[in-house]
Amino acid sequence: MALPAIATHPIKVMGVVNVTPDSFYDGGRHFDVSAAIAHARRLIADGADLVDVGGESTRPGAEPVSEAEEIARVTPLIRAIRAESAVPISVDTMKPAVARAAIAAGASMWNDVTALRHAPDSLAVAAELSCEVVLMHMLGEPRTMQAEPHYDDVTAEVAAFLQARAEAAMAAGVARERIWLDPGIGFGKHMIRHNLPLIAGLETITALGFPVLLGVSRKSFISAIDGGGRPADARLGGSIAGALAGAVAGVAAVRVHDVRETVQALRVWQAIEAARND
Repeated sequence: MALPAIATHPIKVMGVVNVTPDSFYDGGRHFDVSAAIAHARRLIADGADLVDVGGESTRPGAEPVSEAEEIARVTPLIRAIRAESAVPISVDTMKPAVARAAIAAGASMWNDVTALRHAPDSLAVAAELSCEVVLMHMLGEPRTMQAEPHYDDVTAEVAAFLQARAEAAMAAGVARERIWLDPGIGFGKHMIRHNLPLIAGLETITALGFPVLLGVSRKSFISAIDGGGRPADARLGGSIAGALAGAVAGVAAVRVHDVRETVQALRVWQAIEAARND
């Protein structure tokens, strides 16, 4: 029997390729360009709708990378992906010069954990590039963001920040339809006290009227819920649960390390929802 038509909104899956030696989950695995290209091919074959390429770790405590080094890490991979696939490519960077080089190499999205606050010209460069931009919430910087983060109402404060950054981007000339929002799970948030209410309140973020990108894949709050101590490679089940929570809340895309498993989970969830509404 054929599956019913999917009635829920389509959810995109963004696969992650970290060309870094120190990312929290896959640091070093794809640092070599040939390994990174092979991994990107696997993600696309597994059903990734977008590929997110990063050349600087943003894990807690991460040290910054020079602009030149970051460009040297990401641009060969972006060119290689673009040469053999039409899949949209996102560059995960806070540096305008890296974003500029990545867009020239074939990327079409700038995913910025600082919400275009890192450099004085970030907003102007985003408008000039006319690419899609992801504005993410983060307290402080990667080296300091987990140093006793505090919120009175985490969901309301994150939503207000993202609304303000979207307005700043539009005032600088970024088209509204090119703006995405990311609540920044794990970025300057306590593992349980902040991340869980924020995920539970995602409808507040999606109600702002912009597509929302959710990244919960392999993050440490999963281990905290599951008894603590579980390494990143033992958090797949929690990653999928987080992605499904995002789907229920209406996010536009989930950023994941495990594309095939996430695509399968979302397809099954969507089929169940369609059958429920049939």
